[in-house]
Amino acid sequence: MILEAQHVDKYFFEPEKHKVLRDISLSISEGELVSIYGESGSGKSTLLYILSTLDTDFEGNLSIHDQNIKNLTSSALTYFRNKHIGFVYQFHYLLPEFNVLQNVMLPAMKLSQKSNKEIKNDAMSLLDEVGMKDFAKRPSYQLSGGQQQRVAIARALINNPSLIVADEPTGNLDQKNSELIFELLKKITESRNKTVVIATHNPKIYHNSHRSIEMIDGSIRL
Repeated sequence: MILEAQHVDKYFFEPEKHKVLRDISLSISEGELVSIYGESGSGKSTLLYILSTLDTDFEGNLSIHDQNIKNLTSSALTYFRNKHIGFVYQFHYLLPEFNVLQNVMLPAMKLSQKSNKEIKNDAMSLLDEVGMKDFAKRPSYQLSGGQQQRVAIARALINNPSLIVADEPTGNLDQKNSELIFELLKKITESRNKTVVIATHNPKIYHNSHRSIEMIDGSIRL
């Protein structure tokens, strides 16, 4: 089991105390493509942030690779996240001052477990896999939205994480590019045996995932 959440509750305190997640328990296995969907305000993005360890202010327990996230110090959690989790957001967050290759290399440079030459070779291989090798030296701001998301996927894979977390990865794309990005994530799940968790409004994604989890008013619909 890659990920297991047990009895997770989450509160917001502004403008007043409000419970946004209610007794969430779920398990996700290696090699699964799981989508979390629901209306705006259903709690899917809040849950995704907890599952990705970006939010640790919750009640209950979260384990990834049998590691209880709440037992980690802040620095240990940052290292764990960078090593084991890759992120793809609705907005690509590529740094405009760097070219495509440099953007993909950044998380591995931060982790500092390989030489610059090895990281560069890995990054070029990933760019080839997502169809962006010919754009390696191009400034990231010169890419289309679909191209930027493909680069973001390569960046998410650079440290060979076991878990990829994607928050509305097709939210800003047209239908054609949305389908391309989803098919790429699905291919990565199958060819690399990665676990991918996607928060989405897109019916084509949650109908074609290995498993879909519907959120309603902060709870999982059973």
